[in-house]
Amino acid sequence: MTTLDHALPAAPAAGVPHRSLNREDYKTLGLSALGGTLEFYDFVVFVFFANVIGSLFFPAAMPDWLRQLQTLGIFAAGYLARPIGGILIAHFGDILGRKKMFTLSVFLMALPTLIIGLLPTYESWGIAAPILLLLMRVMQGAAIGGEMPGAWVFVAEHAPAKRYGFAIGSLTSGITGGIFLGSIIGVWLNSTYSSAEIHDWAWRIPFLLGGVFGLVSVYLRKFLHETPIFQELQARKQADRELPIKTILREHRQACVVVALMTWVLSTAIVVVILFTPSYLQKVFHIVPAMALKANAVATVTLTIGCVFWGWLSDRIGTRGAMVLGWGGMTLTTYLFYLNLPGTEASLVCTYATVGFFVGSISLLPVVGVRAFPPEVRFTGLSFSYNMAYAVFGGLTPMLVSVWQQVDVLAPAHYVAAMGVLGVAMGFWPLACKGWQAKKA
Repeated sequence: MTTLDHALPAAPAAGVPHRSLNREDYKTLGLSALGGTLEFYDFVVFVFFANVIGSLFFPAAMPDWLRQLQTLGIFAAGYLARPIGGILIAHFGDILGRKKMFTLSVFLMALPTLIIGLLPTYESWGIAAPILLLLMRVMQGAAIGGEMPGAWVFVAEHAPAKRYGFAIGSLTSGITGGIFLGSIIGVWLNSTYSSAEIHDWAWRIPFLLGGVFGLVSVYLRKFLHETPIFQELQARKQADRELPIKTILREHRQACVVVALMTWVLSTAIVVVILFTPSYLQKVFHIVPAMALKANAVATVTLTIGCVFWGWLSDRIGTRGAMVLGWGGMTLTTYLFYLNLPGTEASLVCTYATVGFFVGSISLLPVVGVRAFPPEVRFTGLSFSYNMAYAVFGGLTPMLVSVWQQVDVLAPAHYVAAMGVLGVAMGFWPLACKGWQAKKA
């Protein structure tokens, strides 16, 4: 007798029929991906208007560099809050249910986003304005810490075995699509309103839109159903044992290491290739901002497509094969891109789009990570290891690359390529390919 008869699909057994995605599965996947897109948009839109926010929420007499530093510090506070929020939301997700926490995480993101769009500025409220802004960013960080692991677990526990990787890849593409949505809104706002209008009032529009649509997403998630795996845990009264984090730290340290190392690969790919590179192109190779942002937008689109493809491929050839091809390809195309800079406009877009597609192999992290933990502590295990690793590696990567770049202009390429090699090596770690197996009682 196993602790759970259907912990998660490892891979379809030969000759054994498995169902495809049905209408209910598509509804679950669509609503989950939509919520993830809006939530990630709410989290990253802050950075697109950091300069305006800095000028409005800090004293006018403050030096520009200090104002910018404090604004980025408020942005960073969201990242620092991720582990705390992720662990707390995941803890109750393993005890009270995936759906309840899945809905709560969207609410915790939508409400502070809406409030940011309504906040009085420093001119009206003085020091209270940046303090309230900081509190809202902390709430957003706590929410995003629970959203991504929660979404991965929720969809994985609904997905049929034959479409497990495709479902998680599609969900991840929806989450990364939030970055693209934020950039599109930023371009629209700057092309529609003057700088004075944006400074006076139009900067609030992206936050108000994000807050309203986020609250709509909260309502729509009411129509989702609890995962069958958690329902079975409740029926067997296995969801309320000891504190999940205690079980994780005692019995599943290897799984935590696997997810943490894969998170290092993911955070490097996203932070360096997608977030860091546009300014790198402008500062190092003097590529005009419009061209750098255009190429980045195309790469973000191919990243979104790649998330679906690499998840789908893992269903077809197995996790190991997808990891070797995906992250091995990321290593090669990273050098193809950075070594050919600045190149022509066409070559810049083409090579950036190519590496963006292979960065989409980040969707293999949740494919592996969800399977790495048993269902009783799955949400906590994935959230703890992912968020702790992201807080460390995501926070240190920009500083490391910036310092390294002073002595080697190809520092971004070397760092991303090294992480690609690590990703390939992870494909040969037995736990990464097989995941958690139900133990005999």
